[in-house]
Amino acid sequence: MHCTCRAYGHVSLQLSRAVNGVSVSCLTSLYRNSLLLFSPVIHLLLSPRESVGNYKRAVKRFDDGHRLCNDLMGCLQERAKIEKAYGDQLTGWSKRWRQLIEKGPQYGSVERAWLAVMTEADKVSELHQEVKNGLVNEDVEKVKNWQKEAYHKQMIGGFKEAKEADEGFKKAQKPWAKKLKEMEAAKKTYHLACKEEKMAATREANGKTEASVTQDQQKKLHEKTDKCKHDTQKAKEKYEKSLDELSKCTPQYMESMETVFDQCQQHEVKRLTFLKEALLDIKRHLNLTENQSYATVYRELERTILGANTQEDLKWFSNNHGPEMHMNWPAFEEYNPDAASAPIKKKKPDGAPPTPSTDHVAPPGDRSSVSSYEKNQAYSTEWSDDEQPAGNSGNENGGNGNSFEDDSSVGKPQATGVRVRALYDYEGQEQDELTFKAGDELTKTEDEDDQGWCRGRLDTGKEGLYPANYVEPI
Repeated sequence: MHCTCRAYGHVSLQLSRAVNGVSVSCLTSLYRNSLLLFSPVIHLLLSPRESVGNYKRAVKRFDDGHRLCNDLMGCLQERAKIEKAYGDQLTGWSKRWRQLIEKGPQYGSVERAWLAVMTEADKVSELHQEVKNGLVNEDVEKVKNWQKEAYHKQMIGGFKEAKEADEGFKKAQKPWAKKLKEMEAAKKTYHLACKEEKMAATREANGKTEASVTQDQQKKLHEKTDKCKHDTQKAKEKYEKSLDELSKCTPQYMESMETVFDQCQQHEVKRLTFLKEALLDIKRHLNLTENQSYATVYRELERTILGANTQEDLKWFSNNHGPEMHMNWPAFEEYNPDAASAPIKKKKPDGAPPTPSTDHVAPPGDRSSVSSYEKNQAYSTEWSDDEQPAGNSGNENGGNGNSFEDDSSVGKPQATGVRVRALYDYEGQEQDELTFKAGDELTKTEDEDDQGWCRGRLDTGKEGLYPANYVEPI
């Protein structure tokens, strides 16, 4: 700033020496050139003819800075909602497909590999929930706290920092603005005097060429021209003097304005620095590739998938459901009165439970994509007889039946006391059938039979039959 003032002093000296005998246009040019020697930022504040009040843009940055903090918080909150929604969708997708896969025909190590994809979704969902928590609980709170410390609202509106800057600029500009106003008035007077002088000279010249103009009138026109020249010279001197006075107070004005502007810049430096740091923190929360837990999820997924052994899966299926399985051929059985008096499992006339109604469906989701083949689905052999009494079944009487007649008994534990939830409303048609609503919970006491019925017990203690496809395990 001192160098700038010295530079201006040199131009001011030249300007003062040039006042006498130099045209006003030349003086104005020198004055404008002197302003160009100052800081570009201050020159922006002092653009020609609009210099007074141009500091408003610097003051407005305080209001803009506060609003930008609100914008950043709104931006982060919206992103947090997206992260949460994505995590919830992953969890719902994983739950639905895990149930479908577990009930479907896939088995062995490949089934475990497939289920590992669901596990990946659950873990990634947790990571996205952590992203959401980081954005809301850390980043948004950090911006809110900084905003509260950096901007202080006033009871009358606006911010204390903006008011102080505005008052500082007004105080620094007031003396110079007064001189500027005087200079503009003097310039206007001078220009009007020049116009009058030119018009008087024109009238005098026309009077000399016209015969109708008397000698006395020509004399008056000449006196008018002389008077206009005198007024013009006087207005010129006043204009030059006011311009000189304005130029003398300009260095102090520039210095005062720059001092206030620097204070505004210091506050803006703090805001920009904070914003940069906040964005780096946001990037750290968003960038899951730098999260070790994220990398671990996919290492475990890859290890599980690579661990799938097709030959072992084929061998397991052959041992449990193929020619290598243990055969339990029918054998002669003596009459057992206890077995004959045992409760007979209900057998529906048409052999299959009713189709579930979609009018009342429980929240777990659509089962339309469930594979038609389920792990617990039983297949009858060619020698099985639908009219065979249940009491004569090998499985009922101690295990003399052929294992091929009930695939679900191989490698799968009997479901004793398994809690299930109703997917649909069901109204019992007979006394030995249960009645429940979608969402009710009950206990499955016997697995699904070959006709699609299960035996269960309500929480009230009532036992009975219900369609297997009306419930899902909890």
